[in-house]
Parts: sequence; structure tokens; C-alpha cells
Amino acid sequence: QGRLVESGGGLVQPGGSLRLSCAAAGFTLDYYAISWFRQVPGKPREGVSCLSSSGNAVYFADSVKGRATMSKDHAKNAVILQMNSLNTEDTSIYYCAAKYRGSANEYCLDGKGYDLWGQGTQVTVSR
Repeated sequence: QGRLVESGGGLVQPGGSLRLSCAAAGFTLDYYAISWFRQVPGKPREGVSCLSSSGNAVYFADSVKGRATMSKDHAKNAVILQMNSLNTEDTSIYYCAAKYRGSANEYCLDGKGYDLWGQGTQVTVSR
């Protein structure tokens, strides 16, 4: 059974950067789209970004557009989310999810139809 493992969370100062990794264990990410979501306890889940299964398309939520990038690390069978200019509103638990043959468009942020979810990694933006 495959699983996703997020890493790279922690405490970051406002204006800083983070690099989150979503690594697949037990299966290859070659045919899977990977998306990032975040959720503050007690609040709705928010879609952050998507990378298509082909790796050729990305989609970002307005809240992170212009300060986030996604890329695939084939050697590590992982997808990287890089976010810059962090602010306190980025504080959340970040989850990655995989969808077989998924696309990167506005619908990928709705969280529907994903095959696998990670356990999440906490990101705290604070002085």
C-alpha cells in the first residue's frame, strides 16, 4: 500500500521561506498529480497548489500566487512546494494529496477525487 509523507514544516519568521516535500513510498509519482492543501483546525481546508501528472502544468491559489513554486524531484520520487514571503496567514497544517492522471486547474483545489493523502506537516509563521 502506498503512502505520502510530508516533511519540511516548522517555525518560520515572517518574510521567510519554506520548502515542503511530499514523498511517495510504495508507488511512483510518475502518473500522479500532486496537490497541496492546508487547514487550520476549526476552519475549512484550503487548496494551495497543484502539479499535473505530466509535470507540465501547475496551478496556484490566489493566496500564494506569485510567491510559490512546485516541482518534481524524480530522483527522490517527491514533489516540492517552495513558498516565499511567508506571513502569519500561511500558518497551517499542510497536506499533500495524489490523484492518478490528475490535471492542474481550478478544480484541482477542491480536494475531490484524490487517491491518497499524507498525514500533514505543521507550518508556523511567527516571530
